[in-house]
Amino acid sequence: MTAPWNAVGRVRIPFPTVDEVSRHCLSDDEPESVHIEVHLPGRVDPARLRAAFRRALLTHPRVLMREVPGRRHRRSFAWELTGEPDSDPVSFAGRGPDALARTRARALSACPPLTLSPPMRLEVVEVDEGAVAPEVSSVSAETRTVLLLTMHHTALDAPSGLRVLATTAEQYGGADALPVTGRVRPGRSSPAPSGTGRAVRARPVRVAPDSRPEPVRARAVGNGMLQADLPVPRRVAGAGGLPPWTVNDQLLVAASLMVGRWNVSQGRPAGPVRITMPVDDRPRGTEMPMGNGTRLVEVAMTSEDPRDTDLLLGERPDPAAVARLLRTTARRTRALKSAQGAPMGAGASLLTAPLLPVGIRGVLTRGARRAAAPWTSTALVTNIGRVPYALDFGDAGRATAVWFSAPARMPRGLSLAAASTGGRLHVTLRWSRALLGEAAGADLVGLFEESLSTTSLTSTGAHAPGAGPGAGIRKVDATATDAESSSARDHARGPGGPYHRDTPRPDPTPGGARSTQDNHKRPS
Repeated sequence: MTAPWNAVGRVRIPFPTVDEVSRHCLSDDEPESVHIEVHLPGRVDPARLRAAFRRALLTHPRVLMREVPGRRHRRSFAWELTGEPDSDPVSFAGRGPDALARTRARALSACPPLTLSPPMRLEVVEVDEGAVAPEVSSVSAETRTVLLLTMHHTALDAPSGLRVLATTAEQYGGADALPVTGRVRPGRSSPAPSGTGRAVRARPVRVAPDSRPEPVRARAVGNGMLQADLPVPRRVAGAGGLPPWTVNDQLLVAASLMVGRWNVSQGRPAGPVRITMPVDDRPRGTEMPMGNGTRLVEVAMTSEDPRDTDLLLGERPDPAAVARLLRTTARRTRALKSAQGAPMGAGASLLTAPLLPVGIRGVLTRGARRAAAPWTSTALVTNIGRVPYALDFGDAGRATAVWFSAPARMPRGLSLAAASTGGRLHVTLRWSRALLGEAAGADLVGLFEESLSTTSLTSTGAHAPGAGPGAGIRKVDATATDAESSSARDHARGPGGPYHRDTPRPDPTPGGARSTQDNHKRPS
């Protein structure tokens, strides 16, 4: 089907279902942004990078789009493909002790506008390490670069942004990326086992809010974020080969254990956890369709044996119970990945059908979202897996780490994103500040690290050799003043040990910098 042309010869594309639902539910308090960080060991040339990024945008013309303005009584939203960027989306934040932290904060608080093409921006930050004596030189001995791409999630998702960055690397470094094969899913599976239906229909638990007074949480806006550099969880071969679960299944189980243990620590009863998981079947080559190309499925993270709940949420989760949950999760995710369906379900497709003006559809969509809030999944877990691109920027080097994050809007309020580069797992936890503060987010990251280490099992349920809490863990605090400094990593939460709650931390509310202890003292 050919997209329609407007009067000046530009292509217009009606909003797909995912884009329209996101457009209807936008909020200034919780920006719908996706951020991707690519860490390079060297420095990039500004002019070459600008030229390479521009050529990458022209290679993927579907990214060069903006929203067509219109009235509320029109029947559909539409993207207009511009063919050229409306402005230069590349900027250089320079270097400084807080340059990266400020750029990350901007990625979480300010979306690129939908009215300008492309709805993304690329910010370049130089990070100094091992500075030499000032009398020798004013330039650091080692300077590495962080490329931070921020996109409006109404228009684009993380795999699309990563594909643009991969093309940028090809253009900058002058070498083609290795061929990338498409995702291969198993054929349509048989219906899910009979024991899973009850868990899917049950009302999921919510992530318990932290102990800040309710008025403090109510005034908090935006998202918080922490990043962790972890070992990829081990899957040890047994007599029958590799265990039936994947690293993605281990991430899902670890996230469910994190939420369950956090809720118990906050005095909440245990309950069924449901996790939203994006499924992406697009190829990863230059022919990859841009936009929001994933479909969302919900995975019930409940053991088929109800007696396993106490075994999983104890101080030391029982390895046999963890293995049973991993096997159950693997069956469910295989069935969900092989099934076909609308990106957001039949209900969203009906709400976005062009039968009514967009203004009325927006009111209905927001009302349906509020009505469905109690049944919204507990958390979002999105896993790119091993980054399928070399991301080789020539003399600036290959990417040493890739982090990305997904929006964390209420009522869910929590997202976890993972990507693997160079044998390391780069995990980003992002949360709504109306739900959690900085200290609570840090505690959740610690719980996730511990929970992920418990999933390093053989197929028989025994811990894999060398696995255990804290094995190979390095933490990056994305909200620290200098998130890349060694001191920030030294003060990060050690596995199994809580942050010192009396340590002053910036308060995420507009009231200023206060310690967590002060928040407890404030009247409610």
